[in-house]
Amino acid sequence: MEYRENKRLNARVSLLGFGGMRFPTDGEGKIREAEAAGMLRRALEGGVNYFDTAHYYHDSQSEGFLGRALAGVPRDSYYLATKLPVWKVESVSDAQAIFDLQLERLHTGYFDFYLFHALDRKRWQAVKKQGMVEWAEELVRAGKIRRLGFSFHDSYEAFEEILTARQWDFCQLQLNYLDTEEQAGLKGYHLAERMGVPVVVMEPVKGGLLAAPPEEVEELLRTARPERTPAGWALRWAASLPGVLTVLSGMGSMAQVEENLATFAGFTPLEPEETELLARAADELRRRINNGCTGCEYCMPCPAGVDIPENFSLWNKLAKCRDASLLWRSWNVVLKDEAKGKHCVGCGRCEAVCPQHLPIRADLARAQAALDSVPRP
Repeated sequence: MEYRENKRLNARVSLLGFGGMRFPTDGEGKIREAEAAGMLRRALEGGVNYFDTAHYYHDSQSEGFLGRALAGVPRDSYYLATKLPVWKVESVSDAQAIFDLQLERLHTGYFDFYLFHALDRKRWQAVKKQGMVEWAEELVRAGKIRRLGFSFHDSYEAFEEILTARQWDFCQLQLNYLDTEEQAGLKGYHLAERMGVPVVVMEPVKGGLLAAPPEEVEELLRTARPERTPAGWALRWAASLPGVLTVLSGMGSMAQVEENLATFAGFTPLEPEETELLARAADELRRRINNGCTGCEYCMPCPAGVDIPENFSLWNKLAKCRDASLLWRSWNVVLKDEAKGKHCVGCGRCEAVCPQHLPIRADLARAQAALDSVPRP
């Protein structure tokens, strides 16, 4: 396992971090704890020492599960990160109640890394007005928070405003070889690098999209390096940025854990020609993707019962699929009719919370029309 050492943070962090958003689940959405705990143990054995979660991941199951799964592991042998859901708090007392619950759920007396979750310009203004920064700084002085940062979903201009407002210990950005100009993008990464603020990368494979690209893209990558997987290419791109502290992967199976451990064993940064190859792959992908949904499920549950991420997942698969009929069963049999986009009532709740700022209502209608036209095999 490759590690990044940051003397200012007094931290030596595994370049691969374990994201707690996509653990394996059963048919009712419950984390399959025995399976997921085995994955965590294997990651620890492989040298992973950074574990990231959040208050509302897995419908608020993630923190409690992670606390149980890591019980018995020496606390000083790993770094634990979680986040304050700033959109759910209206006062310091609200924040403190959530923070205390997080400590209890995760069976810990402190957090190595603590983040204001999913900041944008509007939420940042609220955080400042409510005195949340001062509240968190007091917890830093008390030793309850070791390093304070934020995760981010907005424009570069908003990112610059937040990053330069104070001396942050770290920040967490959506960054991958496809999203170089989305949200803060590479421009935001370079700003953080110049300011000496380490970057934690989220969505390095864009919700799995870069792990299963269209055949043309996969062939392009396979021809260059037959032994490397598409996900491995994506993770290496993010990890090759020198200002990155760790690259989070929301691993959902033991196979993904093993694949990612192999990627970071004997890690070497991408060569210039490999970076150029991924730029070509990104150009091809942009021509083949219907929308940029990452499957984060911030939009869920939908008040009308629509499974928004699954509608978009199938729509994006349709854009990549050589034989559209292969998706007929997924659309017409597996996905329940009441979960289809045609039942959208246009309330707009989903668009207000979407980190990607997608036109969800319009795209649901487009996805419905496209998938309804899929021929039966």
